[in-house]
Amino acid sequence: MQFITHRPYAANMAKLSNGTISVIFVAQRTDLDADGYAKAAAMMDELAAQQDGYIGIDSVRGANGHGITVSYWADEASAKAWRDHADHAAMREAGRNRWYSDYSLHVAQVTRSYDWKKL
Repeated sequence: MQFITHRPYAANMAKLSNGTISVIFVAQRTDLDADGYAKAAAMMDELAAQQDGYIGIDSVRGANGHGITVSYWADEASAKAWRDHADHAAMREAGRNRWYSDYSLHVAQVTRSYDWKKL
């Protein structure tokens, strides 16, 4: 399966601190309203980046619509505040109604983090 990077890796995520919260969203997209989805995703990326405790995001989606998005937060309170943000909640409901056939969400705490890059 070929994956296409949906949003670029955030450079500020290198070597995440112990205790960083990772919210892992695994979803299957529907074929409905691709343009609306792209606009909504960009809007949510921008809004998330304005929230206290936001560190960054990684996201990939295969040609079959299966994708994984991981957002990174300084602490549990920041991740929960994003979950409860009114605009995010409204967009989540739109996703359930239009853009996703199913999804899973997992919240994890980082205990180790490192980067490697070929020179």
